[in-house]
Amino acid sequence: MTSLRWGILGASKFARTHMGPAIHAAHGAELAAVATSDPVKAQGFQAFAPALRVHDGYDALLADPAIDAVYIPLPNHLHVEWSLKALDAGKHVLCEKPMTLAASEFDRLIAARDQTGRLAAEAFMIVHHPQFIRARELVQGGAIGPLRHVEAVFSYFNDDAGNIRNQADKGGGGLRDIGVYTMGAARFVSGAEPDKITHARIDLTGGVDTYAQFAADFPGFSFQSMVSTRLAPRQAVVFHGEKGVLTLTCPFNANVADVAKLRLEAGDNTVVTERWPAVNHYVCQVENFGRSVQTGADYPCPLEFSRGTQHMMDMVFAAGRPA
Repeated sequence: MTSLRWGILGASKFARTHMGPAIHAAHGAELAAVATSDPVKAQGFQAFAPALRVHDGYDALLADPAIDAVYIPLPNHLHVEWSLKALDAGKHVLCEKPMTLAASEFDRLIAARDQTGRLAAEAFMIVHHPQFIRARELVQGGAIGPLRHVEAVFSYFNDDAGNIRNQADKGGGGLRDIGVYTMGAARFVSGAEPDKITHARIDLTGGVDTYAQFAADFPGFSFQSMVSTRLAPRQAVVFHGEKGVLTLTCPFNANVADVAKLRLEAGDNTVVTERWPAVNHYVCQVENFGRSVQTGADYPCPLEFSRGTQHMMDMVFAAGRPA
């Protein structure tokens, strides 16, 4: 089986430090090209992929017949436009989250995916990590009894006005950057969808949300979350059932912020801990993407799943909007 040949649209820091190296390290993948008008930025990629071709524009990379798939780490407001262009160019697409700024925009992407026959997906890497796969098995398998409550928190501090995460016109804000993780984690592990948002407080700074606290009712359980880009770093997800508690202590930046660890506390006072100190969820994501392209296997995070998370986010924004 030949390797999937990847190109990256844009030489972002995240692509250079995380996804570029992950593509380079993944089995069945070849990092073949990057599009950037800045040769200095390209050097960061060539340091670990010396044979990398450099295109001076995004359209030039999409026209490259030696590229099978593209990874898109562009600012949020450009994701739909360039995902559609890439699909139209015959490329498979892995686009950074949030792939859209509204759930309805996924309909265009789903239609383009189906029409072109190419794989298109949001880069929601956590569902590819074995800690989340294991958490889903345990929760849906009854290890903590009926699920009654989920708590999820994710925060970091970033007040750099020049950072795109703090720019409203580029689709910035904490909910889009990290709220997608707390909502998606609850949906993926439980397999359920929210019935309604019961509470939402959204604080804006410079036109973007820098603090959000929200709650929702799911069938059979409640959910609450806090995300912020103006607090000290913290992350955790807790699934609380009638007969036990399951905690992911480093769910979103596994083996970067801390070791990936799952802790299962049963009602009989037994505690089981599982760790994955060597797993890179970005590499897992690339390998799963390639496997789906090459073999037709179901992709763990299809556009329909990502649309559901964006729909929940739209609900939070609507509930938290000032009257």
